[in-house]
Amino acid sequence: MAIAAGNTTRLWTLVVREFWRKTRRRLRAGPIYRWRYSGRTPERVLIAPPDLRLADTQIALEIYYGRFPLSGHMVETGGKSPFQLDVPNYGWQRTLHGFRWLRHMRAAGTELAAANARALVSDWITMHGSHISGVAWEPGTTAKRIIAWLQHSSVVLQGAEFPFYRAFLKSLAMQIRYLRSMAREMPDGKDRLRARIALAFAALSLPAPASALRNATRNLAEELDRQILPDGGHISRNPMAVLEILADLLPLRQTYANQAEAPPQALIGAIDRMLPALRFFRHQDGSLARFNGMGATIHDRVASVLHHDDTAGAPLLHAPHSGYERLCMGGVTVIADTGPPPPVDLSNAAHAGCLAFEMSSGRQHYIVNAGIDTYGAAEFRPLARATAAHSTATINDTSSARFSHSLRINDLLGSPLIGGPQHVQCKRIDQKGTQGFVARHDGYVARFGFLHERELKLSTDGNVLAGRDKFQRPGGAPARNSGRDFVAVRFHIHPDINLLLDEHDRLVLMAPHADTWVFTATEVVPEVEESIYFAGLGGPRRTRQIVLAFKASEVGEVHWQLTRTTIAGPSEQG
Repeated sequence: MAIAAGNTTRLWTLVVREFWRKTRRRLRAGPIYRWRYSGRTPERVLIAPPDLRLADTQIALEIYYGRFPLSGHMVETGGKSPFQLDVPNYGWQRTLHGFRWLRHMRAAGTELAAANARALVSDWITMHGSHISGVAWEPGTTAKRIIAWLQHSSVVLQGAEFPFYRAFLKSLAMQIRYLRSMAREMPDGKDRLRARIALAFAALSLPAPASALRNATRNLAEELDRQILPDGGHISRNPMAVLEILADLLPLRQTYANQAEAPPQALIGAIDRMLPALRFFRHQDGSLARFNGMGATIHDRVASVLHHDDTAGAPLLHAPHSGYERLCMGGVTVIADTGPPPPVDLSNAAHAGCLAFEMSSGRQHYIVNAGIDTYGAAEFRPLARATAAHSTATINDTSSARFSHSLRINDLLGSPLIGGPQHVQCKRIDQKGTQGFVARHDGYVARFGFLHERELKLSTDGNVLAGRDKFQRPGGAPARNSGRDFVAVRFHIHPDINLLLDEHDRLVLMAPHADTWVFTATEVVPEVEESIYFAGLGGPRRTRQIVLAFKASEVGEVHWQLTRTTIAGPSEQG
């Protein structure tokens, strides 16, 4: 109860703090502050920073014909400017006003694409440039737009006449002043870090006094030191955050070099830590493990960032600050969540997936978490975040962490994770020919009085993944049949896998041109149930799950094993 009370107190402290932040943000967007955002217009753009994000000339053509495929949704403008439309999809709006799609025009490399880019930027300046409100001026969106306008200024300004050139620079300067004022009032997390990155880009790319660059560099360094963990993970514990931040930091490092300016050590150190961390979360097919808000991976995006990793060594196996473990032998990769939830104010995307794991063999995934449908309906998010959507254990069909359902809280903080494991212990047990760990969390102690301990060992050249799940009372007290000790240990199967029953009543996991694995358990007979995989590139897919169901008062510990019986062929390691 003390833990719950502490969580509640912290939660409402955050609510009050965010209320005042939101109030200050509204004031800074209002007429009292607005005059502060006017000032001197830069004469030119000194340098256009590079952009590592993938570009598609076909999308540039679609946009030319008035079709905007953004954030997983296609919107046809019918001859109107997209900025005139009232599209009810919030993600689409944010992406539209963030202008990252300018990279497709640059990739097209034609005068027509440049003219279209210029016309769309001009529309935005006319319709939104002087009216600070709505999604267009959310600080996170503004930061993306500043970076995009600077990165693609060469295509936007190609063939531009002086009035547009001037209007572009004037609007850019206003947005920079606005973001500089808002950055300190932004909620914690990657958007605030991106704001500091955008301001550093601006100080390097536009004529500015030396003090502006010093201040931008100092603020960026402070934010990096605070948000990037010693093992290279992000404080949100979301693998996608590592990818997104690196996609901005790497061009920023190059921009410092191009301007003959020394980047802050915090920037160099963050990149050096984050590149191995990104490799840590990657399966052998190039996708990232589906933990804490991770959805489908566009593999080329990861490859384009890792192209800048000079070390190119084997991934780390231990990420204690981020709270993850990795086992990798014989072409088999296991990635497990062994950490507590992130802080409440950073948990909007966090999942109740403590001690969940994923397993891939070669380039094929076998055991997965459901992940999220990045562009899908919001009502599916709570299902994807629940413990039951992860390859771990639930007690009494309850998640190991709770989520806020208060409209007052959610209006200010999103949908935070407000309870869960307070202490997660993890110990590596690597030995000759074996990699493994044993971890334990207390997320079920307060409600049901049970600790969950999981041991995973990958051995025999990756041919055997042996697991043990134990449920015990703190202090070793015997478990009583209270009717509140029903356990379900779940193993979600990737939808590409065929799950069959062989002549020995064993569950066989097979896929074309891939390894074959057999699942066995000793204390409990495995059951097969329906499941759903949210993280498909084409949206959610139906799949199945293996379930070990039992009462902890009767079976305190279960042992299970995945054994590779057929190897399809050589697979690349790492």
